[in-house]
Amino acid sequence: MAGSDIKLNFVNYSNDTNNSSIVIFQQNVAEDFGEIAVAWKVIQNCGRLDNHPFTYPMQFQVSAKDSYGNFTPQLTAYDGQAYEMIKDTSGDVLSIANTPACNAAEVEVRNSLQQGAIDACIFRDGKLLATKTNISPGQKAVFQFHPRIYIGVVSQITESQIMNSAIIQTINTELNLFGISSADIVMTGGGPGPGAMPFEFKLANINTM
Repeated sequence: MAGSDIKLNFVNYSNDTNNSSIVIFQQNVAEDFGEIAVAWKVIQNCGRLDNHPFTYPMQFQVSAKDSYGNFTPQLTAYDGQAYEMIKDTSGDVLSIANTPACNAAEVEVRNSLQQGAIDACIFRDGKLLATKTNISPGQKAVFQFHPRIYIGVVSQITESQIMNSAIIQTINTELNLFGISSADIVMTGGGPGPGAMPFEFKLANINTM
């Protein structure tokens, strides 16, 4: 079962003078790691000593986009559940499949249409978290997320943007949220000139469930 939402608070204790943006994303551990990821949250214009509170809901939602550019409503996704895109008398709809996912820890999105590829989209807190594109009829996407986030400093990235492996490889901070109910994410480092330190992100003021 999904636990309670996690309350997080980003705090900028860095010496950054470039007004850097902070990206937060997750990896779909059911797929090959590190190829692409979606910028789930981008924190912008958070000045030195500013803070930015946000919520990490344990629950996520699933939606699908058909080849006509239509998006289905977002359905709450449960581990072990499978969803399929079918055509009924109203058009293309996403519904719970009769057979569950192959793995009880994963969520599947199947293309059960006769024709036309679909995109599977996962949302957390109303923001795009992950996507799998061009799923052919008879194929499926598989999703699984551990309670871990990746965070780093980026430039010119917007929320919901797909980041390629070159960008992802520059972001090497992983924060484990397992068992946490609230915490600060403290950014340090940065600064002007050759004396600048690498940016670091650490959890502080941790409260457990």
